[in-house]
Amino acid sequence: MMTFDVLTFGEALYRLTPPNARRIAGATHFDFFVGGAEANVAVGLARLGLRSAWLSRLTDNALGQHIAATLRGQNVDVSRVIWTPEDRVGLYFMEEGTPPRASHVIYDRANSAMSRITPADIPDDLFRRGEGKLFHTTGITLALSESALQSAAHAWDLARTAGYTLSFDLNHRRRLWSDTDARAACQPFLRSADVIFIAQRDAQTVLGLSGSADEIIEQLHAQYPAAHIAMTRGAAGAIACDASGQVVHQAAFPVTAIGRIGAGDAFAAGFLYAHLSGKPLDEMCRWASACAALKLTIPGDMPLIDRAMLDDLLAHDGGDVSR
Repeated sequence: MMTFDVLTFGEALYRLTPPNARRIAGATHFDFFVGGAEANVAVGLARLGLRSAWLSRLTDNALGQHIAATLRGQNVDVSRVIWTPEDRVGLYFMEEGTPPRASHVIYDRANSAMSRITPADIPDDLFRRGEGKLFHTTGITLALSESALQSAAHAWDLARTAGYTLSFDLNHRRRLWSDTDARAACQPFLRSADVIFIAQRDAQTVLGLSGSADEIIEQLHAQYPAAHIAMTRGAAGAIACDASGQVVHQAAFPVTAIGRIGAGDAFAAGFLYAHLSGKPLDEMCRWASACAALKLTIPGDMPLIDRAMLDDLLAHDGGDVSR
């Protein structure tokens, strides 16, 4: 029997944000959130009803235990987390700005437990054929350290051998590494992925693609012809193609944004949920965009949405889909 539908692999960390769009320099206290790209995707999929598991390395102290308990509270299986008495839990600080002041992020995650994971830490028995359906990771994990990159590659190979669908979100973070380093490290994952998520800006700056959104998605399809590819475009919505070359455009749902962090992870969760449910490409895009819109209305990093919310939004505002 399957023990999970989806396994995600990456770091969870704490976000500290001054409330009410305060500057860090003038803050007297911080709001405190658990987040991390792969953890957010695991939560989104679990809340939509899939059996979701998260693999990571955490420091065995009150902070690490709190992260695990938070994910467990969202029905994510954390039983295979690798615990260590050493290292630390990563942090990041975020100032939330409104135009014309941009938001600003400060990372404090060097030497985190996840950055020191090694391929030997990966539980090979977790990747038995029939154990799960889909494996998901992101470029953020690859950027943490050389050993994290090697560990992700090892887990990726194990998942591929076990017959999992492979999902990769490029998710570039310039505060972690350069465009050039990201391109070199992500290419092996992109070439073998079954599902690819990429922001249009990353396709341009990391992969060096140019032209209109339609031209970029055609170039992506030419480079990775076997994959479902979903390219997000912010307020302009998304554009996706499948292995046959079919292209679908999805408008963004109207939304008043409150919690911008994690919207891309919610998009990935919605897309993967529809993908694993056997939906056609246009439905994958609608569900993904609806999940992203719902997340934008929710403070914090995690997509605390549910199937009833998603169904209601899709029933009353199906979004504008075109081919």
